[in-house]
Amino acid sequence: MEEFHQEIGYIVGGGLKEGLRVRLTIPADEVQEGSFVVSDSGRWRYYGLVTDIQLGATDPRFADEPNTRLQPAVRQALLGRTLYTTLNIYSTLMLDRGPEPGETGYDEYQDQALRGEISPRPVKTVPAHHAQVRLADEADVAEIFGKEGRGMFEIGQTIEQGHPVRLDLNKLVKRSSGIFGATGTGKSFLTRMVLAGMIKEGVAAGLVFDMHNEYAYDDQDSDNSTAVRGLRSLFGNKVQVAALGKGATVRGLTPDFTLEIGYKDFETSDIDLLASALNLTDTAAITLSALVREFGERWFGSFVKLQPGLTEIDPESGKTVPASGSVAFWARGANINDRAAEALHRRLARIADKPYVVEKPAGDAVSAIVDKLENGRHVILSFGAYDSDLDYLLVSNILTRRIRAHWVKQTERAKSENNPNPRPLVIAIEEAHKLLNPQLASQTAFGVIARELRKYFVTLLVIDQRPSGIDDEIMSQLGTRITGWLGDEDDIRAVLSGLAGRDQLRGMLARLQEKEEVLLLGWGVRMPIPVRSRRYDRDFYEAMKSGKKRSKRESIGDINDLLGLS
Repeated sequence: MEEFHQEIGYIVGGGLKEGLRVRLTIPADEVQEGSFVVSDSGRWRYYGLVTDIQLGATDPRFADEPNTRLQPAVRQALLGRTLYTTLNIYSTLMLDRGPEPGETGYDEYQDQALRGEISPRPVKTVPAHHAQVRLADEADVAEIFGKEGRGMFEIGQTIEQGHPVRLDLNKLVKRSSGIFGATGTGKSFLTRMVLAGMIKEGVAAGLVFDMHNEYAYDDQDSDNSTAVRGLRSLFGNKVQVAALGKGATVRGLTPDFTLEIGYKDFETSDIDLLASALNLTDTAAITLSALVREFGERWFGSFVKLQPGLTEIDPESGKTVPASGSVAFWARGANINDRAAEALHRRLARIADKPYVVEKPAGDAVSAIVDKLENGRHVILSFGAYDSDLDYLLVSNILTRRIRAHWVKQTERAKSENNPNPRPLVIAIEEAHKLLNPQLASQTAFGVIARELRKYFVTLLVIDQRPSGIDDEIMSQLGTRITGWLGDEDDIRAVLSGLAGRDQLRGMLARLQEKEEVLLLGWGVRMPIPVRSRRYDRDFYEAMKSGKKRSKRESIGDINDLLGLS
């Protein structure tokens, strides 16, 4: 059974750098920017995207003057010959189709194909003049974006024909990735879907820092007032919900466990990270260094226990002096300015006064999370009422730093003892520009992870509406990028940075529909493509539970199998 191919035109010019020019043979309104197209020329099959549609004329007079006075047959002839439409195609991949039966090398090619050694490669040449161009069919889409199987997750469908487009989750978790889009474009739904796919396929452990309490429990869709299932509801105990502080709740519900941060968990680098949130001065770093010299790893608890403003009368001079146990008394003994030390003490008191920061936690927060991650669970840390930047920066960095240290230790042990590597871990962070901006990227645990390229089996999933606020070096390390509509030119530039063909993709990204359409780029997909994203609805919930995928049509291969023709 042969599949029907819709021919749309033929190649009339172009090149590798500027793309291919195609003369359209169907009405212009039947093709859209972003259409996935295919051209066969010789033994090669070329894959590309429509990046521009232009009207042309062999004689400008026919384009300038309306032709309403002409007979319909004449008008139609003009539209096909004198007046025409051309496409610009960004050619991305080429596939060796092999020699024809009976030609030299045919049997060797077939053997290679059976062994899976024939696959699309980056385009290095161009099709011949007048090679036919057609819209990609389902088999073409499956060739590039994978067939249904282990680790292959349907993220959406091609915009025109609705063929399923899949992400290779096994590849996605090998490098840090990002989900971007302006406010209101559905980033949260998209993130839920990707996380659900990772959980269902079991490709990695997931730790989600849920700043706005969106991912764990059921929520309400603000656009249509319908209920939205949370990941805890979808996957049951496979997803564990944590909250900050003893007795904390999330949306009025009791979490699976709670976390507390102990005084001993703090390092001075954690405070440096909060310089802006705490309004620290330049002298704070000097005071912090002196605290570590004086108290060692117990510096935070020892310092916050000191009392500001405590004085006594010197019996010899009769003057008021700092009393033992005061901030000023310690400062003078450490040769630190009194006022600088007391200013830092006031600011650190804001942290020490947090209900989830205690001297002696009931349990080890990191051990609680690591135990669940290593035993096939996924953890969502909901911040509950603690949704300020100070809370988010503080908790996420301390936990990530310590969890990464555990994965580093496990990886080194696996190498030295020839044991299996630790389970891959993906850490999802919202408002990523607050943690990965140029001022902080080098100081946070997240910046270290992004640069490591999964050296220790830990990667990031960054979610943000302002990718231009993320450090350029970090953006360049993101392997897979899933982006909705972005209106700011700087944000568009940031998302496309470091990618081939960014000039051709810039307009496509700017003209995405504000909801449902997203552009897939990078490591997890073989070529860029705009898709209509899968809906986070009842069908999706059922697919996550049953393992069945909703499909708009049976593939030709499936039909052949049923008929016994394959």
